[in-house]
Amino acid sequence: MQDRLTDVAGLTVGHHRAWTPDVTVATDDRDGVGWATGTTVVLADGPAVAAVDVRGGGPGTRETDLLDPSHSVQRVDAVVLTGGSAYGLAAADGVMRHLEERGRGVAMGRPDRVVPIVPAAVIFDLPLGAWASRPDAAFGYAAATSAASEFEQGSEGAGTGARAGVLKGGVGTASATATDGPAAGLTVGALVVANPVGSAFDPRTGVLWGDPGVALPAPTADEVAAAAALAAKDTSLNTTIGVVATDADLTASGCRRLAVAAHDGLARAIRPAHSPLDGDTFFALATGRATPRGEAVPVDARMMPDLAVLDALCALAAVVTERAIARAVLTATSIAGIPAYRDVFTSVRA
Repeated sequence: MQDRLTDVAGLTVGHHRAWTPDVTVATDDRDGVGWATGTTVVLADGPAVAAVDVRGGGPGTRETDLLDPSHSVQRVDAVVLTGGSAYGLAAADGVMRHLEERGRGVAMGRPDRVVPIVPAAVIFDLPLGAWASRPDAAFGYAAATSAASEFEQGSEGAGTGARAGVLKGGVGTASATATDGPAAGLTVGALVVANPVGSAFDPRTGVLWGDPGVALPAPTADEVAAAAALAAKDTSLNTTIGVVATDADLTASGCRRLAVAAHDGLARAIRPAHSPLDGDTFFALATGRATPRGEAVPVDARMMPDLAVLDALCALAAVVTERAIARAVLTATSIAGIPAYRDVFTSVRA
C-alpha cells in the first residue's frame, strides 16, 4: 500500500503540466508572463462503474449527465481533472484519442470503431498565465501516456496552477483499506485537486483543517501572524475536484453514494466549502477487482448486506478525501509569489 489512489486495483494516474519560471499572477492591468497550468488523468485498465456528485455553484464539467445512474452508459474509461477553466475541457479530447488508439471505448459495430467515455472537470487557474497557454488535447494525451501507479503530489498536473485560499494549492492523494467489518479487505482511494476559495487551515492556529495522516509540529505565533498578513485570493472563481475510487463491485447508484461521501471529506478539510463561487465536483469509480472478506451482516428489513458494505466504504471515502486535500496543500510548492503552506508555516518542514 502506497497510500494513494492507485492502491485501488485497476487504476493508474498521469500528469502533464506547463510551468515556466517567469510566471506571474495576472491582474486587471497586467497580463501574466509565462504560465502555470496542467492536466491529470485517472485511467482505468477496463471499463469502471462510475458516478458523479456536483456540490459547488460554479462547476465546469463534461459528460456528467451521462453518469446519472438512470442513464444507459454505466462505465467510463478515464476521468480528466484539468486546469484552464472551461477551455481546459479540451484536454479530454486527447485522452479519448489515446484510448481510441488502444481500442478502448464503447464498441460501435467494428473493432476499429469505439467511443471512449471520458468525463472531466476543471479548475479556474487562468490568472496564473493560463490565459496564454491553456490545457488542450495535447495535455490530455501526454498525461494519459504517462499514467502509472506512482505519481507526484503537490504542484503537479491539474494542481500546477491551483491556489487554496491565500496559499498554493495542488494535487493530493490518499487511500485506506478496511481491516474489519463487512467491507474488510476492500480499498478506497482519493485523488483531489485543491483550488478552493475557502481556507485549508485554521486562521487562529495555522493547523490544517484536514488530517494529512502524519503528525505535524504546531505552528508558532509568528507563523500564524504571517499567514494573517497574506493577501486574499484575488479571484472569485475556484473549485476543488477529484476522484474517489474503490476496488469493490458497486452499482452506479452505489458509486453515487461514494461521491456524495467524498464531499463530506472536502467539508472537513476546507472552510467554507461548496460555495456559489466554487465548482466542487467528485467522480466515483468502482473497478470491481476485489471482494470483501468481512463477516456477513444478517439480513433484515432495514439493511441488506451490500448496504452495510457500502456504508463502510462511504465512511472511508470521507477520510481519504480529507487526507488527500490536506496533502495537496502540504506538498504544494510556491509559484508566482503565491506562498506554499510550508513557506509560511516553516515549522512543519521538520
